[in-house]
This record gives sequence, structure tokens and C-alpha cells, in this order.
Amino acid sequence: MPRLCNTLSKEECLKLLEKEDFKRKTVSFYRYVKIENPQKLRDELYVEWDALGVLGRTYLASEGINAQISVPEPNWEAFVEKLYARPEFKDVPFKVGLEQKESFWKLIVRLKKQIVADGLNENEYDWSNIGKHLDAESFNQGIEDGAIVVDMRNAYESRIGHFENAICPDVDTFEEELPMVKEMLEDKKDEKILLYCTGGIRCEKTSAYLKSHGFKDVNQLHGGIIQYAHEVQQKGLPNRFKGANYVFDERISERVSDDVLSECDQCDEKCDSFTNCANAMCNLLFIQCETCKSKMENCCTAECQSVIHMSEEEQKALRKRQKSSTPTMYRKRVRPQLKGLSKVEPVFELK
Repeated sequence: MPRLCNTLSKEECLKLLEKEDFKRKTVSFYRYVKIENPQKLRDELYVEWDALGVLGRTYLASEGINAQISVPEPNWEAFVEKLYARPEFKDVPFKVGLEQKESFWKLIVRLKKQIVADGLNENEYDWSNIGKHLDAESFNQGIEDGAIVVDMRNAYESRIGHFENAICPDVDTFEEELPMVKEMLEDKKDEKILLYCTGGIRCEKTSAYLKSHGFKDVNQLHGGIIQYAHEVQQKGLPNRFKGANYVFDERISERVSDDVLSECDQCDEKCDSFTNCANAMCNLLFIQCETCKSKMENCCTAECQSVIHMSEEEQKALRKRQKSSTPTMYRKRVRPQLKGLSKVEPVFELK
């Protein structure tokens, strides 16, 4: 029976990556389409992609597919041929990563209730009735004409990069953002609205949601920030996006412009480089400059720094004691308060 999930550790996977003598192509794609048997399709895709050496993360649901993957360049044509041979995915467009660094280290194909969780009831919107797709030039023109620009990503994403004069909702999840945006724009139903996100998938649902609630002129950036960055470079257009584009893989972000919009969470240095705390028990995502990275050894607090110097046996014992502990509130984890502090409340107890 073919293998249907990854059984190797991260260390083993990284060693295999180091041995590769070929380049990889990092791409993303999505499609809202009716899938009759997601479990069967999930297993078939895993077997096909594993054989081709594909890595990455893909979500499947009865409403469609959402994929961020890394494909060996020698197998790219075979991958596209197999994918396009499936009627539900024929000619699906790919968004090619702006920075082709190591992005994924294992293959995950996972079943979900929705490919993007929205927290809505099915009767709240018609996802087939979406807004108008705009290319980079038309999106720029809309900005110049004074259209309302809305960032449909989370706060930690827009923190390091966003379009000029965009509304960036202060939210942690897409589920929070949909009703908030509708409320914020309640008296703007007759005005031109421009939506954007990383690759376009969140805007598909948002535009359908807004149109279902009476908004007349809803538009979305085709291919999201990723496609926009390619188009402005290829066509020599003005770049209205400032900063970096957050991505959900090992790269964490891609540079779109030289502007740095944020600061280190541990000092006042201008910086937009995200770090995951080196203490695996914490793994806090925060912005850290090179000076603090060196001083704190990629850790967010002194507590975490002390943990990474423990022996493996001590760390195992600590992890065991903490299995039943209450985790830090999610909001605190995505809004770290580390500036000027040598310590903050740890996400675990050292005792």
C-alpha cells in the first residue's frame, strides 16, 4: 500500500533536502470548485505528489483546494500535466513565489471543513458571485482614483507590508475580519472597493460576502500581492505596495519594496524580519533585528533563552510538566509586548 503521510522527522527531512542537486519552484494555487469525494482525492494527490518529490501544505474540502507547495524543477511539467488532467483543476493559475528560497520540508495534504475558515453560515453569501478581478494596472488606477482599499489579511501580516492608504483591520483571524470589514464599510455600499490579500483566496470569499450584503462595486486584486509584484516588475508599473509580503512557509516573508514599515519587538530598530522563538515549547512569532537575534539567540525572552541551554533531558522533563498547563492567550502570542523588557510572562513555567 502506498505511503499516505510523512513519517520522517524534521531533521531527517532537512538532511534529504541538503542532498538534492536540483532547484525547486515554490508556487501557490487555489480554486473554489465542488469536490465530491475529498478523502479519495486527498489520498490520490498525496501519492502522486510524493512520487514527484513535492513538498508543502495543501488543504482540501468539498468547496475546493488551497495549496502552497514546492516542486522539483525537473518534475514541474509532469506535476502540471497530472494536475491539469483532473477536470476540477484544469488550467488553474499558479502564483510563483517572489523569492525562491527553501520554503517547505515535508508534504502535507489535509482535509478541512473549508479551505479558508470564515465562521459564516452557508446561506450568508453565494461564493460563486464574486467581485471583479483587477490586474496590477487597474488596481493602481483604482488607488489613484480614490477607491477604498482593504487589506484582507491578519494584523501581523499587514504589519510588515501593505498598500498605500489601505485599511488594515486590527484582527488575528479571517473569521474576525469578515464581519468587521462589513461593519466598517456599512455606509460605503455604493463606493468602489478594492480588496487584496496574499494570493487572492481570502478576497474570493470577502467579495462574495460583501456583494451578498448589498455592496455594489466590489473588486479584488487578481492573484493577490504575489501576482501584483510580478506584474509591476514585468510591466514597469509604479509599485503601490510598501514593505514585505508575509508568506506561510519557512521563508516567512518576501521583499516587495525596500520600505521597512515595522520595528523590532525587543528594541526600536527598524526591522521587518519575523523570527520563531528558538525555544520549541514557545515558538512565538515576533519581529527581531539582527542585534537582538544575536544577543537573545533567536529567543523572545530571557526565560526562553535559559531553556535552549538546558540539556535535552531537562527540556523533555519541562515539556512533560507543561502538557496540562494553560497556554498563553492567542492574542498575546500574535501581539508580543517585548520592547524594553528582559523578561515577560513566559508561556510555560520554568519551575
